[in-house]
Amino acid sequence: MTQQPFEESSSASPQELREQVERTRHELGETVEALTDKADVKARAQEKAAALKVQTAETAQKLAEKVPDPVKEKAALAATQVRAKAGQAEQLWQERAPEQVRDKRGLLVAGAVAVVALTLLSRRKRR
Repeated sequence: MTQQPFEESSSASPQELREQVERTRHELGETVEALTDKADVKARAQEKAAALKVQTAETAQKLAEKVPDPVKEKAALAATQVRAKAGQAEQLWQERAPEQVRDKRGLLVAGAVAVVALTLLSRRKRR
């Protein structure tokens, strides 16, 4: 914002003063808007996430183009088989696991993940 010296503005006409006030309001509004945009951390994070998503998709596309077709076919077949086996495992779990265990599945999964993580960390420390 630029302000005219006091002497100049005192000799200005009322119309010029109104215009100066209007310009100042407009500049102040733009400044406030810019500060608000800068302070909106959530919106900035969402913008960054969207940009990273696009970048990741582009990178994945480039990598996919470099993978030979036979490898893609084998990977697709393996993914299908894994999904089928996971579905079968889920069904088997629902059929055979005792109700008390099924009710605490989340806790059991968290415990299993913790055990695996601790095992990996202890192995890493030994090296």
